[in-house]
Amino acid sequence: MKISEQWLRDWVDPALSTSALVHQITMAGLEVDAVETVAASFTDVVVGEITAMEKHPEADRLNVCTVSDGIGSHQVVCGAPNARVGTKVPFARIGASLKGAEGEPFKIRKAKLRGVESSGMLCSEAELQLSEAADGLMELPAAAPAGKPLEQYLKLDDSIIDIDLTPNRGDCLSVLGIAREVAAVNRIRIDENLLEKISAEVAAAHDETFPVKVMASADCPKFTSRIVRNVDLSQPTPVWMVERLRRSGIRSIDAAVDVTNYVMLELGQPMHAFDLDVLNGELQVRHAAAGETLTLLDETSIDLTDSSLVIADANGPLALAGIMGGLNSGVTSQTKNILFECAFFAPVPMAGRARHYGLHTDASHRFERGVDPDHQERAVHRATQLLIDICGGEPGPIDIQLDTATMPARPPVSVREQYVADLLGLQLSRDEIEQLLGLLDIRVEQVNKEGWRFNVPAHRFDVRREVDIIEEVARLYGYNKLPVTKPKAAIGFQPLPEKQRELGQIRQALLTMGFQEAITYSFVDGIKQAKLFPTLEGIDLANPIASDMGQMRVSLLPGLLQAMRYNQNRQQSRVRLFETGLRFIPVQQPAVNVVDTGARPPGRPADLAVSARIVQDKMLAGVLFGSPMPESRDAKARPVDFFDMKGNIEQLLAARTGHQDISYEPFDDDDGHYGAIFQQGQRCRIVRNSEETSKNQQSGGPEGKTIGYAGKLHPSALKNLDMNGPVFGFELRLSEVLATDLPQSRSISRYPEIRRDLAIIIEESISYQAVSELVRSAGGDYFQRQVLFDVYQGQNGEAAKGLELGMKSLGIGVVWQHPDRTLRDEEVQSAFNDIVSRLREQFGAVLRS
Repeated sequence: MKISEQWLRDWVDPALSTSALVHQITMAGLEVDAVETVAASFTDVVVGEITAMEKHPEADRLNVCTVSDGIGSHQVVCGAPNARVGTKVPFARIGASLKGAEGEPFKIRKAKLRGVESSGMLCSEAELQLSEAADGLMELPAAAPAGKPLEQYLKLDDSIIDIDLTPNRGDCLSVLGIAREVAAVNRIRIDENLLEKISAEVAAAHDETFPVKVMASADCPKFTSRIVRNVDLSQPTPVWMVERLRRSGIRSIDAAVDVTNYVMLELGQPMHAFDLDVLNGELQVRHAAAGETLTLLDETSIDLTDSSLVIADANGPLALAGIMGGLNSGVTSQTKNILFECAFFAPVPMAGRARHYGLHTDASHRFERGVDPDHQERAVHRATQLLIDICGGEPGPIDIQLDTATMPARPPVSVREQYVADLLGLQLSRDEIEQLLGLLDIRVEQVNKEGWRFNVPAHRFDVRREVDIIEEVARLYGYNKLPVTKPKAAIGFQPLPEKQRELGQIRQALLTMGFQEAITYSFVDGIKQAKLFPTLEGIDLANPIASDMGQMRVSLLPGLLQAMRYNQNRQQSRVRLFETGLRFIPVQQPAVNVVDTGARPPGRPADLAVSARIVQDKMLAGVLFGSPMPESRDAKARPVDFFDMKGNIEQLLAARTGHQDISYEPFDDDDGHYGAIFQQGQRCRIVRNSEETSKNQQSGGPEGKTIGYAGKLHPSALKNLDMNGPVFGFELRLSEVLATDLPQSRSISRYPEIRRDLAIIIEESISYQAVSELVRSAGGDYFQRQVLFDVYQGQNGEAAKGLELGMKSLGIGVVWQHPDRTLRDEEVQSAFNDIVSRLREQFGAVLRS
């Protein structure tokens, strides 16, 4: 929020310099992002009046103006389209010093433009660096005294303080809110006369009200309105108001709109002004009906949903409640009668509504964080008085529609004296605590043996618990004055399960393989995620932080792929990333590890609302792109392939199982949820088998447990993500990666190994994994290991020499060893023959001669 220092000091003026005041605000928990001057430094720029004007004899777009500076007349050549006789504008006289666009000062000198002498310069707002408006001269009010220094007239000896507020401090989205904080920190009071002035009630001049019916009281517990008749909107907004709005980042439009914006900045209460004469029937605060549309003040048309809250009349919606008014009911220069609307919209229902339509307005920003529910009448009185002062008018009585049952509850907060001392490490007296909180209007309701019960003012939505009250004590006492104490706690070492590796070991293993850890958002683009995982329904966020972060991730891969795309776009030719984290999948029936959300995003039908159950799985995912090894003279340049990735996975899981119970199996599109993201023929399902599952498989029972999926990204997935390929990815259940077997030791046999090699011819469609499992099971009691040392097959659809089409040759070395003696040849030969026989029976394998 941007606030004028002069405006703030009108409310509360501590004896502090600007820098000291800014530091104090930051230390109070309201971080100041920047302090800017109101205008660039300039000299000898005064209010000038154009008294005469004629066309330049040599240039159609230039005019020769006669400008009065209150002392004399000056001839100035000007090309601004809004230059006209009688206009008051900033006039830089000969010798004036201005700052250029690059910040370098320059002086105004006499010049000739197309042969006509020019003595001075008429200025736009951009040339004075008051704003970026450069399409014409800065027009000043007709009452501005010619010759008065512009710096004095506009009170430019001011600073703009830009405060970055956290979402819980909606009470500080106003000058009043910041003034309350500054007054409390300095132990002084807000200017009583000013407070009395803005709180003064404006008596009604007639008894007319406009009929209002609130049909959505849970969303709008309080709605106030007031008719003001016979206003003259041709009257200009006073320069002091225009300047205060401009310094807060708001452009002046007309008196009625400027007044509502001014009250919003001053008191933190958004308002809206309707043209009374275009309203038909009663006002209704209701949810929109399906099919209704609304054209907003910015001339964009939106389609409303049944979750949209609108203000409507008999003709239909007039405004998107709490966000933006409609174009057809807003005030114009012809408006004579106004209806002020000032409401309290509940923060929770408001959350996300503006963003649902791609909007973020000053009003929605405040309503989402919470406005003071007791402020509406004060705001209407203040706006009425300001409007009457500028435009005249006859106000009616204030109409209040109030549903006390849906107004926010304000239960007292109990605080224990000892708990204050425990948290702050400081023993404050009861009187001091009460005085500090009293500065924030947090009043004692009851004193008891343990502490107090406090009543919290309505504007402090963030103070609801005991720790919130203690935090306020710490803020006002001064964070920098709290003693530094070392924490004390009983430390008990928790045993680490022997059958579980630490996550740090997994991270280190992946780092050793050349991966780098990434941390991505749990929020992803729902449209892109649906294309990657079409069989999984993502969970929509009720209030996303950005339009492309509207869903919870159903996998870690979308975030990692987005990070990889970011690297590819910055010419990174070799990228390996991994991440550990949660994925979020909604389920319809009770499941293990579920949490309640109860959230229903705006526009989402009730029957599709995320109910109470979300599975949160801890996952490990990785993505690979580029060459397998960094570029060097020894590394052959080639893109990473499926087996490079599979080797990384095997290496990661080796410490857990030694590869003994992990298999890599192909899967169909309808198996799991990874059919759309991975390309068929270059993807696998990673399965953990055990002795029990092996027995089940032999008897026709269930297969092993799927612990993850891996593969090459499908070309359509690469296209949707606008990425270069080939890209490979994998995703594993983290619990399965962390699990390990108990270490077992055995002595190394001192008897020799015996190795036999065989070369078999089988169909290309038979995987080596199936062959390997058969060799292991048929190898006998003394089987040690096997190695694939040769693969010979055709390429590009052609048969290899000596082989039929569709066949391949595998060369396998099998090793046996006895722990206590030397194996006999006949024992090894028997086991070897069993392997060959089983291969022939199961796969139709033929020994290659």
